[in-house]
Amino acid sequence: MASRGVASYNDPDRTPPTKKSMPTRFVRGFRELLTAALDATDPVSGNRLGKCIGVYAFYDYDGEPIYVGQTTEDFATRVGRHLRGQRSDTLAYRILDPFEVADMELYPLEHLRDVPANERNAQVNAIEYSVYVHAIRNSKYQAILNEKIPPASPLIDLPAAHRFTLIPEDMREDREHPDVRIARRAETLARVAAVAHERGEVSAGLRRVIVIQAVRLADLAASRLAFSEGRSRPSPDAIDVPELVGSVTSELNNRKSEGLRADYVPLDAAPHTTRHRSSTR
Repeated sequence: MASRGVASYNDPDRTPPTKKSMPTRFVRGFRELLTAALDATDPVSGNRLGKCIGVYAFYDYDGEPIYVGQTTEDFATRVGRHLRGQRSDTLAYRILDPFEVADMELYPLEHLRDVPANERNAQVNAIEYSVYVHAIRNSKYQAILNEKIPPASPLIDLPAAHRFTLIPEDMREDREHPDVRIARRAETLARVAAVAHERGEVSAGLRRVIVIQAVRLADLAASRLAFSEGRSRPSPDAIDVPELVGSVTSELNNRKSEGLRADYVPLDAAPHTTRHRSSTR
């Protein structure tokens, strides 16, 4: 008997479906919210956010920061490579699981677009580093999934940001279920570890990501176990991530070659002032 499901492979010849109709309902909903976010207007420049340059940050279902990056192209191009599976760099795609991204924060810096390239890059780098340190300070793991640590710069006040939820509300309960996320994290960890095994010669940053992802998996799995036994969630201090991976605010090679960099920022340094940021959901 022929299947009557929407994924049927044995229907009679008919007009092919559109590409946009092929993904699952969740993927379509995720991409619709991403498109709406990128179509929002930056009130400073008046441009669509998708057309702006700047810094971005991704957060998981617990509001935990997981990745910080920058673009001097535009957000639509760069973020699309991460979240729509468009990256040609397979390794980068394996490090960041787009299904772990629940929220996105954009720091548009369109006012820097026409600044001379060297000056623009320096300012964008400085803001990216401050967003990166801000994310780590707000992470219970004190680390995020960046393979490359942004160039260390003096911390500065963060510009206004726009935050967006990318998960359809009617599907959030299923997608954020711990068992779903444990399975996804285990799969992501296995993929990244396989890259290290297959290539052999990989960056220390990739090996750091493997440790951080393993800690994130262990924490979520332990919390699920505690819940099943009626216990409280384990303390964030149960695993000392900085002890496992070393500094996450400056690359080791940089610190060795320059002694202790003047702009090296330990996590226990006095926090920089953060401007109130706009939130759009």
